[in-house]
Amino acid sequence: MQQHIIESTHVKSHIDPVQEVRRRIDFLKTYVKRVGAKGLVLGISGGQDSTLAGKLCQHAMEELRAETGGDYTFYAVRLPYGEQHDEDDAKRALDFIRPDKTFTVNIKPAVDASVEAFKQATTLELGDFHKGNTKARERMKVQYDIAATFGALVVGTDHAAEYVTGFYTKHGDGAADLTPLTGLSKRQGKALLHELEAHESLIYKVPTADLEDNKPGLPDEVALGMTYDQLDDYLEGKAVDPAIAERIETIFKRSRHKHHMPASLYDEWWR
Repeated sequence: MQQHIIESTHVKSHIDPVQEVRRRIDFLKTYVKRVGAKGLVLGISGGQDSTLAGKLCQHAMEELRAETGGDYTFYAVRLPYGEQHDEDDAKRALDFIRPDKTFTVNIKPAVDASVEAFKQATTLELGDFHKGNTKARERMKVQYDIAATFGALVVGTDHAAEYVTGFYTKHGDGAADLTPLTGLSKRQGKALLHELEAHESLIYKVPTADLEDNKPGLPDEVALGMTYDQLDDYLEGKAVDPAIAERIETIFKRSRHKHHMPASLYDEWWR
C-alpha cells in the first residue's frame, strides 16, 4: 500500500531543489503558453505552500515576458474573512513574492450571506467545519472571477501530503487549473523555499488551514493526528510507526473520492 501511495503522489525519495525549481517554473511557462493564457492567479495566505507557489508563478511570468515580449501577469490575491489573525505573515509572503498585481477581496460578506441563506432555507445552523469549507469555496470562486476577467489560469497549492490525506476542500482549494507543487512532500517544499531564499519565518510557519471560527489557527498536524515529518517519511519510502502507516492509509482510502471528480458508474476506482 505504501508503494501504491508513493506512486500515486509522484514523490521521490530525494530531490535536487535547484532542478525542481527549474522544472516547475518551466511547467508553468509551458502550460500558460500552450493554452493561450495571459497570466496566473493564486490566493496568498502567508503559509509555506502559497508562498512557494506564488514565487514560482512570479518567476514564470517574468521569464515569459522577457522571452516573448508578451503581456504575462501574476495576480496574487488576498482573501481574508474579515480580519485575519495572521495578516502579517501574508504581508511578509507578498514582500518575498513581489507579485505583478495584488488584489484583496474580503470574503466575509459573501460567506455570511450564504450561511444566512442556508439557515433560512433549512432552519438549521451551518456547522463551523462546513462554514470553513464555504470559505474555501468562496475564495476559489473569487480567484476564478479574477482569472476569467484577465484571461488567466488559477493555480492550486496541492502537494503530496495534502493529496494523500485529502486535506483540502472539494471544489474549494482543491479546484484549480494547474498545481505546480504536485509530487513534493512538505519538507521538499521547504527545501525549494530555501533555494529561493525565502525568510525562515515563511519556511517554518506552522501550517494551518485556518478555516474554522471556533478553532482559529488550528495546526494541520493537530487536525491530521500526525506530524508532517511522519507523513513525509512515509511518502519518501522510509519506515514509519505501523500505527502512523495505518492512519495514513485509512485517510487515503477515505478521501479517494476527492481524487476523482465527478464520479460516474463507469469509473473503476470506487468499486
